[in-house]
Amino acid sequence: MKLESRLGASVVGLAVVGALLSVAQLGTAQSAEPSDVPVRGVVEDTEEVAVPMPTGKPSAEAQAYSPYAGRKYPTRVLWGDTHLHSANSGDAFTTGNRFTPEQTYRIARGEEVISATGLPARLSRPLDFVVLSDHAEGLGLITEVYNGNPALMGDSTIQRWSRMIKAGGTEASSAVTELIGAQATNTLPAVLTDPKVAGPLMMSVWQRAAVMADKYNEPGKFTTLIGFEWTPTPGGDNLHRNVLLRDGQARASQVFPFSSWNSEDPEKLWAWMEAYEQRTGGRALAIPHNGNLSNGRMYAAQAFDGSAITKEYAERRQRFEPIQEIVQMKGASESHPKLSPSDEFLEYGIAGWELGNLTLGGKLTPEMMPTSYVRAGFMRGLEHEAKLGVNPFKSGIIGSSDAHNALPFVEEDNFFGKFPGQEPRADRWKDRSSTGEGEGGAARYTWQYLAAGYAAVWATENTREAVFDAMTRRETYGTSGTRLTVRFFGGYGFTPADAQSRYLAEVGYTKGVPMGGDLKPATGGEAPTFLVAALKDPQGANLDRIQVIKGWLDASGTAQEKVYDVVWAGDRKPTKDGRLPPVGDTVDVARATYTNTIGAAELTAVWKDPDFKPGQRAFYYARVIEIPTPRWTAYDQARFGVKMSAEVPMKQQERAWTSPIWYSP
Repeated sequence: MKLESRLGASVVGLAVVGALLSVAQLGTAQSAEPSDVPVRGVVEDTEEVAVPMPTGKPSAEAQAYSPYAGRKYPTRVLWGDTHLHSANSGDAFTTGNRFTPEQTYRIARGEEVISATGLPARLSRPLDFVVLSDHAEGLGLITEVYNGNPALMGDSTIQRWSRMIKAGGTEASSAVTELIGAQATNTLPAVLTDPKVAGPLMMSVWQRAAVMADKYNEPGKFTTLIGFEWTPTPGGDNLHRNVLLRDGQARASQVFPFSSWNSEDPEKLWAWMEAYEQRTGGRALAIPHNGNLSNGRMYAAQAFDGSAITKEYAERRQRFEPIQEIVQMKGASESHPKLSPSDEFLEYGIAGWELGNLTLGGKLTPEMMPTSYVRAGFMRGLEHEAKLGVNPFKSGIIGSSDAHNALPFVEEDNFFGKFPGQEPRADRWKDRSSTGEGEGGAARYTWQYLAAGYAAVWATENTREAVFDAMTRRETYGTSGTRLTVRFFGGYGFTPADAQSRYLAEVGYTKGVPMGGDLKPATGGEAPTFLVAALKDPQGANLDRIQVIKGWLDASGTAQEKVYDVVWAGDRKPTKDGRLPPVGDTVDVARATYTNTIGAAELTAVWKDPDFKPGQRAFYYARVIEIPTPRWTAYDQARFGVKMSAEVPMKQQERAWTSPIWYSP
């Protein structure tokens, strides 16, 4: 059955403070001149020929014939990355990234380039949209330090950093470490934070980037959303947000991005966003990421200043942060095995990232976990809603890369790492992170980084406005890097026959609400039903199963969770304890291959909550699991002929997570 029939038409500071650096081997620093970064490939325009359309009014019978006419709902999923860095990010430039915003857009739309380490590189498929989220802190200033801008060179520390960055390798790495330390202790050279000196330099960088975003924005073909990353890291705790604008450079250029140099308080960021909207008539949203590295602060019960969350706080957070990033190169933030011991699929993206916060300056303790991970955050949100009437953590789900080498390559067989120092070579897997050892000698290694992830958006068209609006209504999902297609609807009238409909999406929108939506109580108090469907990535692996994860408040107001296997490939039967046996494993680690001789190309089902209580608040999201496939480490091991340590995973099961559907009594 055709994709468009089943799931498309119908299913189908510097900025360095904000990143986790892994730069054991960087190579010699390169010229900052754009001409030194070759970009290969061209995109040829094709001439469009106008074809006369027939005139006249169709008959009533003809008007009712086409099942596709008059559709207003999204019929196509768009793939993008909302977290990509060019050389304008200080940590990206310092570690060897010399790609300009223009070149970064060309990479995202599918052109071939030569990477920072001299390797030909290209996406397997172009992205549909991208956000260049360079750090607001010191935007473009490291380039000026590197180039020896006279306005900055009066400071001896900056002179020394300039020499170290130009030297590359371990010296550049040491410069990054010093910059991070200076940012954390508020000891940056004064000239870098002087608005009279640094301000005009950064504003010029921002405005040029906005102009370039407009140049490469092609409505209907390729969307560039203007944005930036706000990078507060108090005590090493990650509170980062990516800020996206719905608007073009005419509005974006009227303001300068809000940075953690202005404030590390999220409420101050929301105030800036509100002021932007009032001043320009535009729109803005923020995307939190890496709650797993926040040491309990991402979903804390207190505001940044330590005061209790209020109704006003909850309303503003829900308004300005409609979606969040569940996975990227710095691990998965869904949940942790210690929080969800009955969930057998939580080992993905945990190793190394559960040791502590972003800088490894603080250890993750058990009491921090419930407010560090997305699923537990959703449950804390239900608790706040019961008290305040508003859920501050009611947000949709996406994935993105956080690539600091301008290469959003998250396929396992095409992974170029987070930084230039992590680009493919035989021994990259064992490099230790340069962020420090933290408590007890803890350290992170390159092999612990994920080839992840992507943002999937159900939009009515590929435009800035449609992509942004889909995010605000939370009709989004995130993946580990696979491009599988997922639909998820909730309602009260779905039947098993609906799962077999060729017009599945039409049924879903007619009878229920899509992912990200809200379910009101049924008149008779009956349990909701959910229509879920998934189609494999055309270039990827078959599907193992679809699960629904439910979180709710029980009669005592205590948060609970449960994972339900809804539909799966093959004739497997759950065991007495309710566990579904594994799908099998065709991975040949030695050759880094697998076969699609197990699993299913498509899975659909209608599921009814067997444990529903009409008076209990709840959320539901779908998780789609693929069959086992080789991890990027297996591809490296096979291609370079090396032998990695036994602790290094060689295979995994890629996945997608939908935005939740919420039920409120």
